[in-house]
Amino acid sequence: MLKSATRARSLSLVFVTAGFISAIVLVVNAAKRAEILALSPATQLAAPLAQLMAIGLIVGIFAATPAIRGRLGSIGVVLYVASLVALVGVEFVINLVFPYVAPEIVGELRAGPLGIAFTVASISFLVGTIIFYAALWRVAQSPKIAIIVSVISSVPIALRTAFPEAVLQVGLVGLAIGVSLLAIWLIRAGRLNSANVASRAPALVQAN
Repeated sequence: MLKSATRARSLSLVFVTAGFISAIVLVVNAAKRAEILALSPATQLAAPLAQLMAIGLIVGIFAATPAIRGRLGSIGVVLYVASLVALVGVEFVINLVFPYVAPEIVGELRAGPLGIAFTVASISFLVGTIIFYAALWRVAQSPKIAIIVSVISSVPIALRTAFPEAVLQVGLVGLAIGVSLLAIWLIRAGRLNSANVASRAPALVQAN
């Protein structure tokens, strides 16, 4: 039992770290788009890490929250994670391909199947976000502020072509805040679970 608690704490630390890394990269991406940070190979390579690390956080929340594992939560986490995987590919194309291709070719690519793929990834991200956080909202003592901030901030990110650039930048920073709050909540939830396991251990030993 205690070994299981130790293993759970270690995994929780990994998931929490992934969440904070995702938040940092989101801020970097916003600063890059606002031209506060110069475009460089480092910032271009780092861009997809926001979605990649977010996957770890979402999986961590799902693993640490048994109450979310119903039908709605399961559908939400699958769609959310799948859309984040797709967005990793989108970020790679936007940051590592488009800057080195002529603008007219970029326009042609966006007008073809690639543009459709971008749209599907974005809509899936928005739907997955809503379903997953709707399931998390129903969990007792869930981080309501973090959920609200994350959902609202995800809208301009998913529908970036429909919003001004400044709104997208605010959305990126807002999502970074939401992700950070979720990571902090996951730390507290992990400690609570560990405390519950530790409190049950003596009773199990006496029973045996």
